[in-house]
Amino acid sequence: MWSARSRFLIVLLFSTAFTIDLLFNILPKLHQRSIRNLRCPCEEGSFNSSAVLRGSPALDTTLSKLRKLLSHPLYREQNLVRTPGDLLLEKDDVVKYCKYKAKVANGRRARRGDVTHTHYHSQVYLASNWLKFHLAIDRYALYPRSEPFIDHLLEDLAVVDISEVDYTYDEKALNGRCNCKEVVKPSGVHLKLLLKFQNFGKAIFKPMKQKREEETPADVFYFVDFQRHNAEIAAFHLDRILDFRRVPPVAGRKLNLSREIQDLTRNEDLKATFFISPENNVCFFARCLYSCKTEYAVCGKPHLLEGSVSAFLPDLYIAQRELIENPWSRSYTFTVKKEWETNPNYCDKIKRTPPYNTGSRLLNVIDMAIFDFLTGNMDRHHFEVFKKFGKDSYIIHFDNARGFGKHSHDELSILAPLIQCCRIKKSTLLRLKLLSQPDYRLSDVMRESLLHDALSPVLTEPHLLALDRRLQAVLNAVQKCLQHRGVDNVIKDDVGDEFDYMDFNSSAVAR
Repeated sequence: MWSARSRFLIVLLFSTAFTIDLLFNILPKLHQRSIRNLRCPCEEGSFNSSAVLRGSPALDTTLSKLRKLLSHPLYREQNLVRTPGDLLLEKDDVVKYCKYKAKVANGRRARRGDVTHTHYHSQVYLASNWLKFHLAIDRYALYPRSEPFIDHLLEDLAVVDISEVDYTYDEKALNGRCNCKEVVKPSGVHLKLLLKFQNFGKAIFKPMKQKREEETPADVFYFVDFQRHNAEIAAFHLDRILDFRRVPPVAGRKLNLSREIQDLTRNEDLKATFFISPENNVCFFARCLYSCKTEYAVCGKPHLLEGSVSAFLPDLYIAQRELIENPWSRSYTFTVKKEWETNPNYCDKIKRTPPYNTGSRLLNVIDMAIFDFLTGNMDRHHFEVFKKFGKDSYIIHFDNARGFGKHSHDELSILAPLIQCCRIKKSTLLRLKLLSQPDYRLSDVMRESLLHDALSPVLTEPHLLALDRRLQAVLNAVQKCLQHRGVDNVIKDDVGDEFDYMDFNSSAVAR
């Protein structure tokens, strides 16, 4: 017969197990589902009524061109034979690292006597879209073409509860020490925040600083231009449409500055930057001496502020990256020019320089230049690659916030790698030509794709139309190269003869 003490212990054991499951499994799932399904118009934090997250049936009738594009043979999932060495990470290593991080984080929490912040549990991470994203990264792209977890991750970025907020690692390293005389400011001076989620997800939040309809003034240099949150969002969608898949997932989100940042950070320096404006709006600013003033702050209305939320790549501890200077970087001075700006034969020198003399590194730089030209981003002084994949690793298209600043001006100097080297991947050219056709027009598919973001409309119509104009400028540059050097010397065949029915010398592309 069970004693009263034994019955009490059994009841206590089951009650504890149920409570843990309720707190860390059932309630978070119910909360996320309620956020996704309920859009209360009376709540301050409700989404724009025109914004719909990816996958919503409400947009089914408007997706003809986007769906047609993604079903085109050029966008079919490739039947690549992947070896274990093609994947960036091994699942066992990631799980082991995750459990170690959970143990360290919870130990730190216990030492502080913290009972209010999140208790990290590795099992939550193992079922998350963050893990699926990280495990899918390979030597070909950051994510596969047709995996649904990317769309689910975009939803997570837009709605999942934040557990902690802090300064980014580069801003912590800078520690507020800034030199006003520097023309190029270190990355830590820009106003951005690190968001942490319960399931070990991490993201960068870049707040809105400039309205969508505003253009960068003509007298402003590229290296002091605004960083635009909507440019980060639009760059992810453009990269996906071009099938590069080299921009980490980005989604738009509105944050309550008081409840979701000020109350969730334990960083006293960050808390100290918050203040109430004369309009009774909640504001905060960066720490650097020349920007730690109220006139450089960003403010909510009164608490809400929209921004971009960019998913973190795997930690450098398990996936090392290499930072490389762009051969076509700018001088970042008011008067001095770089060699590529004055020497028309500059590319001949680069072609003789490792690692650009072999493999695909130079072609990847040209892909990046085309991408930056379409967005209008002149601020690409360095780029990063995964060390594991060596010299042929694709370039990660990080930091696109200085794009989409001027829709009325096309900066042809961004195309210097293409114009000077006269080389382009066959796959890149085929997709560019396809996107120039009326049935697949780039501005139309971008407009449809951006409708899925919670901050839609992300780009104004003039910026969308500028994409078509710039795309034609890229194709004109390629055509000039073909006329002077011929197909064999310009086009690098990376897809074989499967798409030879798409005529390079004709404006009509077979469909």
